Amino acid sequence: MEKDTLLIVDDIVINREMLKFIFAEQFRILEAEDGNQAVAMLERCQERIVMMFLDLVMPEKSGLDVLEYMRENGYMETIPVIVITGEATADAEERAYEYGASDIIYKPFEPKVVMRRTMNLIELFQNRIYLEEKLKERTKELAQSKARLARSNDFLVNTLSSVVEFKGLESAEHILRIKYFTRVLLGYIMDQYPEYHLTKEDADMIVSASALHDIGKFAVPDAILMKTTMLTPKEQEQLKRHTIYGGEMLKHFRQEDNEFYRYCSDICKYHHERYDGTGYPYRLKGDDIPIWAQVVALADCYDTLISKRIDQDVAAVQKVMNQILEEEMDAYSEKLLACFQMAKAEFFHATEMEFSFVDDKMM
Repeated sequence: MEKDTLLIVDDIVINREMLKFIFAEQFRILEAEDGNQAVAMLERCQERIVMMFLDLVMPEKSGLDVLEYMRENGYMETIPVIVITGEATADAEERAYEYGASDIIYKPFEPKVVMRRTMNLIELFQNRIYLEEKLKERTKELAQSKARLARSNDFLVNTLSSVVEFKGLESAEHILRIKYFTRVLLGYIMDQYPEYHLTKEDADMIVSASALHDIGKFAVPDAILMKTTMLTPKEQEQLKRHTIYGGEMLKHFRQEDNEFYRYCSDICKYHHERYDGTGYPYRLKGDDIPIWAQVVALADCYDTLISKRIDQDVAAVQKVMNQILEEEMDAYSEKLLACFQMAKAEFFHATEMEFSFVDDKMM
């Protein structure tokens, strides 16, 4: 509905007539003799009112009362108010501006000045409202685009994970456990170390990306992957290249400025790097290794070690944790190992219950 109406609120007829004379050619005019009438007209015609002229001193409900009502009911966001008064105390002026009045004009006034100030305010408000509406539309579009991208990412992960499982490179249970341990560790990192600036949204994407950590094994010959005897040094080097292969494979799914792609790529390439610089394939050291790749590396290491044990009770979990903390301590940062220790109860519970308590939402 087009905003084409001025509301003039003043208990003096001549004052209303003067304003009507100035604006009658440009706008429809509504008049109110007091604050009660003004409130009634606001409730009935708010979508059409483009500006309100408001006297402060009126019987029953004053101009300040009307401003307070407008502020409490959200009218000030869309209807600019010019206070027109013959006299006003400093306190009344301050309160008028605090309630949201856009301008104050004193009687007697110059018609051309009132016209110009009024039209400037109307244009300012309309431009602001237009920009706010466009921002809301853009925000909605971005949210919808984000939701579509998230669905696309989920489809990609689920499809590739299914192919990984089908080929026998990883079991569905292993992927499920990696995602769970990754989420637990990220929870402690976000809580204990805000300097990493990870959000819940980041954590959700990292957890999904963790499922693809070994996708590069597709490019490793089956003769090496399925070999039951010890690999030769040459075969070991070729197996290690699955980290590079994974990064190369994911380039086919790359999208500009896509954080999810970055998490997937980093995890594939760097989940075998070590904090002391002795890992592979690039021998990255310290915090040159992205924290999300470090987290998935630790989750993978823990699951690999605990899966080899027949007994998986609390003692077994503690032994595996001790093994990592003592033998693999140089592979991970002190911050990550501290979170690993904090996560002991969750890791044991997941292991003991064989993930029967875990649902998809936790992943």
